[in-house]
Amino acid sequence: MSDPSDVPARYTVLVKPQLADKDGHPVHGNPLRVVAVEATGSSGESGYPRFEGEGVQVEIDPLTRSVEAVTVDGEELPYGWVAEVAAD
Repeated sequence: MSDPSDVPARYTVLVKPQLADKDGHPVHGNPLRVVAVEATGSSGESGYPRFEGEGVQVEIDPLTRSVEAVTVDGEELPYGWVAEVAAD
């Protein structure tokens, strides 16, 4: 995927629920969990680098900063929830 030297050592990940606005359109609310994750040095099933911390395991594309896979406390996120990399 990318040169291991280009992979950051850590990210902050935001886990957000799906809510609805006043018209019923889906929106993501404030983070319910903010987690610092550290690089494990391995790649996950998606092929992207794996990061772990505080019960959260994520695979992050270091070029786009997209979360490609995530589990929280060993479980997948509920439908509609998202995990995002926090802005710098």
